[in-house]
Amino acid sequence: MKKLTTFLGIVLAVSSLSAQSFIQEYKNRADLVSQTNITTNLQEFSNFGIKTTGSVNNTNTLNWLKNKYTAFGYSASQIVEDPFTFGSTSSKNLVITKTGTVYPNKYVIICGHYDTITGPGTNDNGSGTSVILEVARILKDVPTEYSIKFIHFSGEEQGLYGSSHYANNIAYQSGVKKLDIKLVFNLDQVGGKQGNTNTKIICERDTSGQSGNNAASNTVTQQLATCTTLYSPLTTSISNAYSSDYMPFEKKGYTITGFYEYTRSYTEHTVNDTFANVDPVYVFKVGKAAVGAMQHFATASATAKTAVAKESTSESVKIHPNPAKNVLNVELSDSSAKNFSIEITDLKGYSVLKTENQHQIDISRLNNGIYLCTVKTGDVSTTRKIIIEK
Repeated sequence: MKKLTTFLGIVLAVSSLSAQSFIQEYKNRADLVSQTNITTNLQEFSNFGIKTTGSVNNTNTLNWLKNKYTAFGYSASQIVEDPFTFGSTSSKNLVITKTGTVYPNKYVIICGHYDTITGPGTNDNGSGTSVILEVARILKDVPTEYSIKFIHFSGEEQGLYGSSHYANNIAYQSGVKKLDIKLVFNLDQVGGKQGNTNTKIICERDTSGQSGNNAASNTVTQQLATCTTLYSPLTTSISNAYSSDYMPFEKKGYTITGFYEYTRSYTEHTVNDTFANVDPVYVFKVGKAAVGAMQHFATASATAKTAVAKESTSESVKIHPNPAKNVLNVELSDSSAKNFSIEITDLKGYSVLKTENQHQIDISRLNNGIYLCTVKTGDVSTTRKIIIEK
């Protein structure tokens, strides 16, 4: 989708800087975005190959996403599959809900699609998927006044089928808005390309379809641009929303905005949309901007005690040896922690081993390969990539 920068949009975005205040704790949380996590997410997403809607790889990616949210500490009741069909094809959206403290029935949606059509789609849209995962991880235990829905749509590449299903059947039913949605923030193709100068991001506003929601979209897109400048090293350009998962919501009168790469990669929908071609550092910077913006949109707590997400540091949990053969050792820095659980999953998201309160784990039955090992103690979880070589 071609983006055209408008001078008026840039002027409006710049003028909004003075009206929107910098919040230190928002910046602190934006700085929790992990380059390692972003890079790992991109690599793992890429490893699933072509994720055509309805395919086995598409389902495997869905399961991988579910496993990520479980590792972050989201409960089963918060993680909901949303099935849909078009023609003879069936697939599922994934919807994770974090309840707000003041307006639990009014939602800020952050979304992007996880299906692809040609190549692994690491940029289109493993990049948006990776950023949404980091936002969800960091904001997991941060109080927000408005509820947040993290939505991963399928069927985008065939014609926005997943988002259309959700907008037309869940958000809006029989001519009535069933969900009170404050805004929809879409991330699609935010990965750039290695070798390009990737220092700017496009903030997308509504200029087509229904006209009644254009002003509100322009306002939140100005705010998105401001948050990007305040909480990330990226500069911004404002252009028009087009042909992605926010459009079915726009047609129902909801307010939309979005992120899209500024310097085009032109790898989308080709075999060249691979991890080798995407720019993980650019995705990392987009992640910072998205965390800052989502705190603003959902009105996150500004107190310091919530500034650190519930993810332990590398020193809190040690998992060794790595690579491992038949036994994996788990050491906790808190020697008094008697109750903890361990789950090992493959890169497709399938659980292959679960155990509790064991510091030595028998992995002799597992095949050689790369796995994710998640250790949970209370409401703190740590996930590490492990390699099994025998």
